[in-house]
Amino acid sequence: MKRILNLCCIILLLATISCKLNAQVALVKEGKPTGRIVTTDNPIDNRAALLLQDFVSRITQVRLPVVITNSTRKNDVIIGSGNTQGLTEDGFRLTTQKHQLYISSGGDKGSIYGVVTLLEKYMGISYYAPHCYHLEQSRTLTIPSLDLAENPTFRYRQSQNYALSEDTVYKDWLRLEDPQDAFVKGYWVHTFSRLLPVAEFGETHPEYYSFINGQRRPGNASQLCLTNPEVLEIITHRIDSIFKANPKAKIISVSQNDGNDTYCTCPTCRSIDEYEGSPTGSLIHFVNQLAKRFPDKEFSTLAYQYTMHPPKHIKPLPNVNIMLCNIDCRREVPLTDNASGRNFVKAMEGWAGISNNIFVWDYGINFDNYLVPFPNFPILQQNIKLFKKHHATMHFSQIAGSRGGDFSEMRTYMVSKLMWNSELNADSLMRSFMDHYYGAASPYIYQYEKLLEGALLASNTDLWIYDTPLSHKNGMLNKHCRKRYNELFDQAEAAVATDQELLNRVRLSRLPLQYSDLEMARVEQGESIESLNKQLRLFGERTDYFKVTALNERNNTPKEYCLLYPKRYLPNNRHNLAKEAEINWVSTPAEPYKTEAETVLTDEQFSGDSSKEPGWIGWQGTDAVFTLDMKEVKEITSIQCDFIQQLGQWSLFPQEVTYSYSVDNQCYNLFGKHSIAEDRSPKTKFHQAVCTVNTPIKARYIHVVINSEKVCPGWHFGAGHPSWFFIDEITVR
Repeated sequence: MKRILNLCCIILLLATISCKLNAQVALVKEGKPTGRIVTTDNPIDNRAALLLQDFVSRITQVRLPVVITNSTRKNDVIIGSGNTQGLTEDGFRLTTQKHQLYISSGGDKGSIYGVVTLLEKYMGISYYAPHCYHLEQSRTLTIPSLDLAENPTFRYRQSQNYALSEDTVYKDWLRLEDPQDAFVKGYWVHTFSRLLPVAEFGETHPEYYSFINGQRRPGNASQLCLTNPEVLEIITHRIDSIFKANPKAKIISVSQNDGNDTYCTCPTCRSIDEYEGSPTGSLIHFVNQLAKRFPDKEFSTLAYQYTMHPPKHIKPLPNVNIMLCNIDCRREVPLTDNASGRNFVKAMEGWAGISNNIFVWDYGINFDNYLVPFPNFPILQQNIKLFKKHHATMHFSQIAGSRGGDFSEMRTYMVSKLMWNSELNADSLMRSFMDHYYGAASPYIYQYEKLLEGALLASNTDLWIYDTPLSHKNGMLNKHCRKRYNELFDQAEAAVATDQELLNRVRLSRLPLQYSDLEMARVEQGESIESLNKQLRLFGERTDYFKVTALNERNNTPKEYCLLYPKRYLPNNRHNLAKEAEINWVSTPAEPYKTEAETVLTDEQFSGDSSKEPGWIGWQGTDAVFTLDMKEVKEITSIQCDFIQQLGQWSLFPQEVTYSYSVDNQCYNLFGKHSIAEDRSPKTKFHQAVCTVNTPIKARYIHVVINSEKVCPGWHFGAGHPSWFFIDEITVR
């Protein structure tokens, strides 16, 4: 009996082995082609076929034929055919049978992603960064028996990297999409101004735009009056034309322009919003009407800033896509673990209760300072799982992957992998990336990142997408931490010193630490001018070599920074006669700035390129009037106020500054007036409002009047709301 059982087991084992061997697909044997790539006339299937052909050629030096035919044979890879059961959009199945491999698709780019998985899992190819891949060459290439199906965590996955448009293989490999892949061209977020241009309707129909603080506010970034029936009809007609011109398009964004609290407060809009408990009420009411008129199309709208929380009563229709944004959340811990995150989670839970069509827009980098460490890697996976749990089917991880930005390449790699499969281990992804991308330098850079993460948590400091480096001067970027970080990077550079490509990758990733050192030196004042100039030259050379073009989302450049730094921040022999002068306020600064205003405005230290940085003193919606008392009569020839403009922070240059002087605080004479022209540039800018005289005059008191904009103008996305202006230093010479 035992012999019979053993014989049966042997027969079964042989049958299993035979079955597996029968399923193998031999593409190349000893440098000769034995297989073909069979595809369809579908453009996506063709792209998949060419991708497979290309990489088989790189591995074996053999170029397999690509054919379109219904007649298949042994060792064919058949793209676009096979079992599609259970596959969702972008999903795929890889199945071998009778010495053939079938790559079937659930739709859209499924066949491409099937090929990518085949190359990655079964041919040993890794693609980690732009034009950076690893493979082992071989004269024989055989696909083993397999039956693998994958569906993505999200049906749409978007992120950022400077090379996604340069290296299409890189984009396909990471399974990322562009808005144009899903949305009708040009209509992806902040579309009100495109659908109802103020240049066309602003003058003749101001009633189409938001009613704010007592009047209609037509402007380039204005919101719409969403209860005006004419607005609905005009936009309906335009959308009809857009879809007729793009018949294959399925989704369009009908969404608020950028800017907070700029929604319409006319009686009709206000009535709906009060009933719904949020300005989202009138928005969903409006978009639902469009969705009813185009039931075969999908309408995406923003739940962003003032529309983040859902309405109390009305529900979005199934073909209304809610693009939910967590722009105001802090990033040092998962969204469930701090107050700002929990507020977003509350909104997400509300939307999940009334919609299964949610697009989460998550933010994962410092937009004011791309080149600053941003150690949020430990929270990526937890947040992505949270989004999926709350009915998100589409996801944009906005990480501002600019060249030279904090771990741009690794950040793109990790979020793309997790958006495809949220169950992957994030730390394993990081280690895999570093080992292949940095080679022998990997252990040192991994240790650097982990020290950053620990120092951030230990400091109990928020991580914000508009941080300045100085926010962390007593935490993860303190002097002792930075010393250790630099030691690790020195070791990393030494480990790959003989490999120029790996050395360049290490140096590119070091730029955020170099930038942080320069920024901290402005306030620590422990470095010699010679040392700072050396650091600045090296930073300039490296950013130029690596073609780093932007330090922030406003596109201020490293070259501009390097020119500004010695003029603005390095010590010099010019003495401020008003240093530590007493300031008597006629109109005081805004509440958060009152305490420090009297000391920082004349301390001879110039603040950096963010109005959030300590040292900038702000007024909102008003002029500024104050008097400096220099305590004694002095001879002066110039007076200067230093201003910053950051349109994104609603911080605008004032219109005019007037200086007067006196020896007794009774009788004042005009010293000079300085006018400032309107500047609509998105870049962060400084302006010195300086007035000079040729002959020195005697003065003890300096009276300053600053006439501001007071209200954001129509072209600004805060139109109708109080604007800010900020002063840093008042210099008298």
